[in-house]
Amino acid sequence: MADFKSLDPRAPWVTSIHELARRPGEMKLFQRSIEAPVGLGSELIGVPEGSPVQVDLRLESVTEGVLVTGTVEAELSGECARCLGPVHEHRTFDLQDLYYYPGKDADDDALFVKDDLIDLEPPMRDAVVLELPFTPLCREDCRGLCPECGFPLNDDPEHTHGEAIDPRWEALRGLADEG
Repeated sequence: MADFKSLDPRAPWVTSIHELARRPGEMKLFQRSIEAPVGLGSELIGVPEGSPVQVDLRLESVTEGVLVTGTVEAELSGECARCLGPVHEHRTFDLQDLYYYPGKDADDDALFVKDDLIDLEPPMRDAVVLELPFTPLCREDCRGLCPECGFPLNDDPEHTHGEAIDPRWEALRGLADEG
């Protein structure tokens, strides 16, 4: 069931569509820099809370409601899935959603215009989080960590531990060193 609680017009991700409401063909641009909300990402990578998100959207009145299309840009920060080193990347995410006018038939997860206001945070969050890399890498050819000691192999690709000795013979190695 759609959530019909009222929206705060002062909230950074909420905007008025009063001049568009029920006027198919009308258009409004929404361009700003807004601070990233809490929890915009996954465990390994995301947009740091409070960092700027550049929003460049086009709000168009259509028969069913208001169509929102455009992009959001943000700096991602996280941890490489192979070497655990830092990952920093600037990304652009495409956003497209339809906000239905109240009374229109729509899916349970549909977005609705509420008191001539729309909340852009839910579709922005979906656009960003769904496009984040599942396994972020510091670079495409990241070599990861040494499975024996955890040494970052990007720092020294030739890193080795010598020939592995069968642990059953380890006690004899001490005798050979004495003699």
